[in-house]
Amino acid sequence: MRTVGRRKERPIVFSASADLLVEGARFNDEIHRLPTGDQTFIRKGIYRFRSDEASGREELASIAAGMAAIAKQRS
Repeated sequence: MRTVGRRKERPIVFSASADLLVEGARFNDEIHRLPTGDQTFIRKGIYRFRSDEASGREELASIAAGMAAIAKQRS
């Protein structure tokens, strides 16, 4: 097994320090910037593909198009 990165274990205290409060606020803001569950980039319906590779290409193309649309909205 390969370990990537390390997580600092934060102590549980009665009153939070300002640094931890700022870190928590930044985390909360980033979570709210994520797309909600009502958006999906995969086309609805039943489709038949000749291979798994063709299905994967279609899935990646759909996700890329959706991400491009979100980037265009935000700029």
